[in-house]
Amino acid sequence: MELGGAETSLIGLLQAIDYSKYEVDLFIHSHQGEMMQFIPKEVNLLPEIKEYAMIERPMTEVLREGCLKVLFARLKAKWQFRRYLQKKGIAESAAVFQYVGNAVTPVLPSLASLGEYDLAISFLNPHNIVRDKVKAKKKICWIHTDYSRIDVNVEQELPVWSAYDHIVSISPDVTKTFLQVFPSLKDKIVEMENILSSDFVRERAEEFNANPNANPNANGNVNLLETYGTSEQARANANPNERVINILSVGRFCEAKNYDNVPDICRLINANANPNANPNDNGSLNKEEKLTVRWFLIGWGVDEQLIRQKIKEAGMENNVIILGKRSNPYPYMKACDIYAQPSRYEGKSVTVREAQMLCKPVVITNYATAKSQIQDGVDGVIVPMDNEGCAKGIADFIRNQELQKSIINYLRDHDYGNENEVQKIDNLI
Repeated sequence: MELGGAETSLIGLLQAIDYSKYEVDLFIHSHQGEMMQFIPKEVNLLPEIKEYAMIERPMTEVLREGCLKVLFARLKAKWQFRRYLQKKGIAESAAVFQYVGNAVTPVLPSLASLGEYDLAISFLNPHNIVRDKVKAKKKICWIHTDYSRIDVNVEQELPVWSAYDHIVSISPDVTKTFLQVFPSLKDKIVEMENILSSDFVRERAEEFNANPNANPNANGNVNLLETYGTSEQARANANPNERVINILSVGRFCEAKNYDNVPDICRLINANANPNANPNDNGSLNKEEKLTVRWFLIGWGVDEQLIRQKIKEAGMENNVIILGKRSNPYPYMKACDIYAQPSRYEGKSVTVREAQMLCKPVVITNYATAKSQIQDGVDGVIVPMDNEGCAKGIADFIRNQELQKSIINYLRDHDYGNENEVQKIDNLI
């Protein structure tokens, strides 16, 4: 239950269930992560089982805990996956998860002793465990990603997906890309958005002030950097007349989120942007008035060192600030001027919806499922994927105060919570 979109979506689902009608057991492989605290008290959290907890732990820990069958299964999956990459002539693939699922699941203890359930939900793939280890009258599983952007071993995945009564897709675009890979599964698809509560997000946004020591700028913006993560030299060199725009992104530091390109995008914005000037004839922005964009990243993951390297290469040490893990990102969303999701691909971003719940102007890149995420120019803005186009799009959006106000007003008038989606679970049962 680490910080992440799927985990947040699971909490939303659990919070929306009517516990006067249902008894709910929750089985989590490993009882760790910031999101554990938000599991509703009505949920019966099943005990952790050591072998399951070892599925993603370091190999040395698996050996130390004596889970040799799990260790050998993971080594087998690693060897098989390496052969798959060599055969296809590619460097990486999402197929690794299915290789692990196929190899490890057979050596895990059965969960049949828990009894027969009316419904079993496998919320994150690979979906082998609910298929093979759980007894239930009906089984459903979830798709969370854009299948047009990942490589998978169709031959290995298809039998797993096929075993389920229904497959839940979080958006029409996710359905489309999934069925391009698995067309035979069309009749199993049920669309159900990620369930999120506006009240939950807004209440948590008030838990603390993301910048308790900073005074608002003249335009009402809060300068997060006065509290978080800039050097004394940068403060000494700050221009009191400059306009600071604080952009925030939240998500795992991984290839999909594209945060490694944020330093270059931020550099391009700061080199060209000026929100109060009209474009020059050549389309660039007037530099006479000082604008500074500071881009904050909340998250964690394998790409952190790459992002830090890119920050240094772009000379953006005082402009792109990694805040790291935050168990509650919502006060930071509330404090920022613009929320940005510069992803290479998404299923349907949970954090974008959360920012909209907090009435923040949102910018997303034009990934394949972007148009199912926001209405361009209505409740957010879609900008090009390439760095220069993205920078120009964000700079134009910063400058267009009327469009920002229009979007904020639209968000205030619309509820982006959707707890009623849980009724689709009732229908499936």
